Amino acid sequence: MQAKIIYEDSQLIVCVKPAGMAVQTRRVGEMDLYSELMNHVAGKNEKNVPYIGIVHRLDQPVEGVMVFAKTREAAAALNRQLQEYGFGKYYYAVTKGMPEPKSGTMTDYLRKDGKTNTSLVVDEKTPGAKKAVLNYEVLGQREDKSLVRIQLKTGRHHQIRVQMAHAGCPLLGDRKYGTAGKGEPSLALCAYRLSFLHPTEGTPMEFEIVPEGAGFHGML
Repeated sequence: MQAKIIYEDSQLIVCVKPAGMAVQTRRVGEMDLYSELMNHVAGKNEKNVPYIGIVHRLDQPVEGVMVFAKTREAAAALNRQLQEYGFGKYYYAVTKGMPEPKSGTMTDYLRKDGKTNTSLVVDEKTPGAKKAVLNYEVLGQREDKSLVRIQLKTGRHHQIRVQMAHAGCPLLGDRKYGTAGKGEPSLALCAYRLSFLHPTEGTPMEFEIVPEGAGFHGML
């Protein structure tokens, strides 16, 4: 497997999605995370039809911790939790320049353009606009780059990338919203910590990883 499983029980799987791997794709011949986990579950138990429920997603260029349900009941419980209370979703990002002030909350309204698969900061009254909120804190600087810790409060399309670029500090390696050129590392964004309640037991669960992307070298 390309993905690394860090926790598994009868109800769920927690794994690390590698950067560059899609959560789910329609491209023929391209392995995605969903298919890998389906194969993994099928190989462990041939008696039952395998089930993997996608609860949340990460963009293809983003590395990070994800949770998947192994039963329909667990999927329903995790989805309710995500909608009602939210998961604790924390990211590390390396930005060009530094957000000002060094810590705070960014609140914008985003509109997704399905034709270009991009999102744009727009006026609150724009049709289709959705509120996007994140908390951030600058942890360190090196030359013209900053290491930023982010807690997502909403889950909008390309939210971190769009809001940081709009604030004048695009992410290192962002070829869609930044000015990444040849020789620049891949997108420096990692969902490094995820917390939620177990779908059947209700116990708090938290998982954390260290980013492996080249853009983080020398920043952590």
